[in-house]
Amino acid sequence: MQRIRSGFVLALVLALSVGVQAADQAQIKRGEYLSRAADCMACHTAEGGAPFAGGLPIHSPFGTIYGSNITPDNAFGIGNYSADEFFAALAQGKRKDGANLYPAMPYTSYHLIKREDADDIRAYLMTVAPVHRPAPETKLSFPFNVRLGLTGWNMLYGKSVELQSTDGKSEAWQRGQYMVEVLGHCGECHTPRNSIGALQQDQRLTGGLLNGYLAPSLLAKDLAERGWTQPDLTTFLKHGMSAQGTMFNEMFPVVHHSTQHLEDSDLAAMATFLLGDQPPPAKVVQSVSFDQLDDSAKRGHQQYLNVCAGCHGVEGEGKPHIAVAMQGNTVLRQADSRNLAKVIYEGIGEQQFTGFERMQPMPGFADKLSDEQVADLINYLRQAWGGLPADLSVQQLAQLKAE
Repeated sequence: MQRIRSGFVLALVLALSVGVQAADQAQIKRGEYLSRAADCMACHTAEGGAPFAGGLPIHSPFGTIYGSNITPDNAFGIGNYSADEFFAALAQGKRKDGANLYPAMPYTSYHLIKREDADDIRAYLMTVAPVHRPAPETKLSFPFNVRLGLTGWNMLYGKSVELQSTDGKSEAWQRGQYMVEVLGHCGECHTPRNSIGALQQDQRLTGGLLNGYLAPSLLAKDLAERGWTQPDLTTFLKHGMSAQGTMFNEMFPVVHHSTQHLEDSDLAAMATFLLGDQPPPAKVVQSVSFDQLDDSAKRGHQQYLNVCAGCHGVEGEGKPHIAVAMQGNTVLRQADSRNLAKVIYEGIGEQQFTGFERMQPMPGFADKLSDEQVADLINYLRQAWGGLPADLSVQQLAQLKAE
């Protein structure tokens, strides 16, 4: 009888142990997925560096901030952070030692994260390879280098991001709001900031400047104006490309590290939130013949044939695996042409998307085209395929370059 009882106890202990391990593995798997949704790797991994080991330079008007090491290293990472301390860092912008984190860390959005999601992310991060290396020291100009000063900033702006009412909204819309506004923290780039770096909530998701580029408006009416539909936006988030073009600049790491790894249902929910349960109809741009072009756009047509048509096609049809189409391209349909100008001047590096999809590098033309020629080229692209007037002046172009 004693042997039977002992055997039963041992079997029970083993069963409980297996159950705990299974629960732990499930939490870690959820945490890995949530870390993808929260795009942790993009800011905490330097180019060519170990995952989550920090060191990525994040440029701001106040100086360069470096992504911190969030591997489970005890000295330089988060290895000795408790669950409560990790949650405080994520949701309140507080380090383990109580010092304030700079709001390049999007705790202004993460303050709405569910506690169980934060715990799951921590559980996953504790399983990655620890890296015993400090991130470069952040050095900002005075007074922004005084972390204590962020206490007042946090009181004013630390929890300014609020969720919309879910009354009458679909489950997909509600899930999409959490994915976009909290985990994805899209508003951190797509919302303008004031002179001290706080999000201007009265202009939420209307677009923001980032390293000379415009993170465009994500409002439903503006997305529809640029040709977006829910299926296309879902595809864009999944693959980094759609009929409207491809992700580039700061959005490319988002698809590379984050959105391509998310479930289709979550991506569709994000598109549902952004465009609404009843999305506005996507605007269709009518083609414009050469005779209808303004004088500047006619001159720009020749520039397009000289330097663009070889890759993007004479009729703007693009070439698969080489260059995107100009027809229907969302960048051409932005009233603010700074992104178009920046790409023409600086080019885009080679990009690898999902599967075997690639886009070859696009050279910059800063040393080949004058400002007058670039202005004409932009006016051609705007009027021929963007549905916009050919009214960009050389003076306006100079202002965009200066900004």
